[in-house]
Amino acid sequence: MKIIIFGLGNFGMSLAVNLTDTGNEVIGIDNKMDKVNIVKDKISHAICMDATNEQAYKALPIKDADIAVIAIGENEGAAIIATAVVKKLTNAKIIGRSLSPIHDTVLNAMGIENIIHPEQDFADRLAKKINLKGIVDNFNIDKNYSISELKAGPEFAGKTLEELNFQEKFTLRVITILRRKVRKTILGTTNFVQQSEGFVDKNTVIEEGDILVVFGLNKDVGKFCSRR
Repeated sequence: MKIIIFGLGNFGMSLAVNLTDTGNEVIGIDNKMDKVNIVKDKISHAICMDATNEQAYKALPIKDADIAVIAIGENEGAAIIATAVVKKLTNAKIIGRSLSPIHDTVLNAMGIENIIHPEQDFADRLAKKINLKGIVDNFNIDKNYSISELKAGPEFAGKTLEELNFQEKFTLRVITILRRKVRKTILGTTNFVQQSEGFVDKNTVIEEGDILVVFGLNKDVGKFCSRR
């Protein structure tokens, strides 16, 4: 997909790099050249531009974009103006980052259906990590079901999902497994990331340190995390 991200702060920059790494054509926009320079070799295109200046959009392939993300996080007024300009110039799906309840109201009034709250979402997910021992991350599907990342216990290492009788024992379906890999960061250093091993089946062998990505009821996730 062709994706344009306005705002290359911590959230916008991480999103741009991750989307590029997963095969998307990403254009990153920011009004600060130092941020553009950091990311310019990590994504398809990085442009220094004032997103509140409608005339500047003439140099952008805005009409060809599939998704436009307004990730500006320091200036609520600039974020709202940029959203209005993008909505005027393209039929692309718009994802707006909200900075406050009033910002939510404005975006709703503008007809923006996809509104995100990175800080709030992170806080909610961090609370679950703290409260449920063994949970790495969590995404709620609704009030009852979620997709969760769970640490595989040391007793799982070297065994297949069939040998563990995992789904029947825990009432959770394993979607994929995340395994630790070395990766270079946008600053040129190296760190460890969890990389998906793709689809799993009954013969998939669990390794020490694996993260199990599971789908199931929240109560069953809680039972898994409190089993020890």
